[in-house]
Amino acid sequence: MHYVPRQLHPPVGSYFLLGPRGTGKSTWLRHHYPDAVRIDLLLGEEERRYSSYPERIRDVAAALPSDSVLILDEVQRVPRLLPEIHALIEEGTTVQFILTGSSTRKLRRSVSDLLGGRALLRQMGPFLASELGSAFSLQKALKTGLIPLIWDSSSPEERLRDYLHLYLKEEVQAEGLVRQIGDFARFLEVASFSHSAVWTTADISRESHVKRATVDNYLQILEDLFLAFSLPVFTRRAKRRLIAHQKFYFFDVGVYRALRPQGILDSSAEIEGWALEGLVAQHLRSWVSAQRESHTLSFWHTQTRLEVDFVVYGPRGFWAIEVKRSPHLGPDDIRGMAAFQEEYPEAQCLFITPVPRREVYRGFTLVPVEEFLLGLSPDKPIF
Repeated sequence: MHYVPRQLHPPVGSYFLLGPRGTGKSTWLRHHYPDAVRIDLLLGEEERRYSSYPERIRDVAAALPSDSVLILDEVQRVPRLLPEIHALIEEGTTVQFILTGSSTRKLRRSVSDLLGGRALLRQMGPFLASELGSAFSLQKALKTGLIPLIWDSSSPEERLRDYLHLYLKEEVQAEGLVRQIGDFARFLEVASFSHSAVWTTADISRESHVKRATVDNYLQILEDLFLAFSLPVFTRRAKRRLIAHQKFYFFDVGVYRALRPQGILDSSAEIEGWALEGLVAQHLRSWVSAQRESHTLSFWHTQTRLEVDFVVYGPRGFWAIEVKRSPHLGPDDIRGMAAFQEEYPEAQCLFITPVPRREVYRGFTLVPVEEFLLGLSPDKPIF
C-alpha cells in the first residue's frame, strides 16, 4: 500500500490522536515515530493486561529511556489507564504519550482532565484532496469517499459494506451501546436521508419508528464514534430570525452513499448534489480542526428559508460558501448568499460549482470544485 503523507502537525508533548477507524492513525504514527514503543489495546491480551492492572503503565514508562515515545492504540478500550497517564504527565515524566482512539464514549471526563494536564488533541479524518494531489479523483471520491482504508482498496464498495458492518458489530453491538441493533441499523438508513440537511429529531423518530429520546442517543453515538457531525447555525450579530436546528453530515461521503438507499423513485442528481455538499463539508471540517487558533464551521438559515451552506469564522478569515451541483446559476441560486452578504459585508462569499474555470456571476466568485478541494490545505487560508 502506497503511503500518503498527511497534513498533520503533531505537538511536542503528549497528545490524543482521535478519529474514525480506517483513517490511517496507526499508519501515520508508524511513519512519524518509527522507534516508538506501541501498545495495541485492540489485542485481547493487552486489553486484559492493562484492564486488570492499569498501574502497570507506570512500570512501562519507568523502563523507557528519557524522551521516549509511548503509543497506546485505541485507548478507549481501557479508560482506566488515563488517570495513571494524567498523573505521570503532572509528575513531569519525560515520556511522550500518544493516545489514539476511535471513540470518545468512554473518554469524555478523562480526555478533559488530560487536556487540562497539557495533553493536546489532534484529529485525523479521511484524506484531503490536497494530500492525494494528482491521485485525487472527484468522481471516485463522490462514489466511495476518502477513507484511506477504502480509497486504497481494490474493491472499495465491498470494503465500505464491510467497514460499516465492523462498526455495527464491534463498536456498537459489542460495546453494548444500543439494546436493539436492528433499530440502530434502521435509524442509520433513515438518517442517510438527512445527510447535508437540517436535522429534525421528530421526523427521524417517526420514519425510523424509534422514540425521540432514543434518536437523540443514537445521534450522540454517531458523533462519539466520529461517524457523523453536526453544524450549528451562525448567529453572530444576527439581524434576521434564524432557525434553531443543526445540520447533519456523515463524516465521509462514501459512508453516506453506502447507507443511502436508492430506487427508481430517487433522483441520482439530487443524491449526487448532497454527496458533493458532504464532500466539501468534510474538507472544511478537517481544515477547521487542524487550525492552531480556534475557528468555527457553521451554516446560516433564516426562518424565511434563506440559506448559506457553510460559514467559516476565525482569526484567519471569514468565508461564506455555497455548494451548487449545477454550473449554471440563476437569480434564485444567489438569494441566500446575497442576503448574507448584505448582513455581513466583511465575509468573502464563494460558490463551489462544477464550472470548468473561475467565473464571476453578479459579483460572486464561482470556483471549480476540484480546484477548491485541491487547494484546501490547513497551512493556507481557505481562499
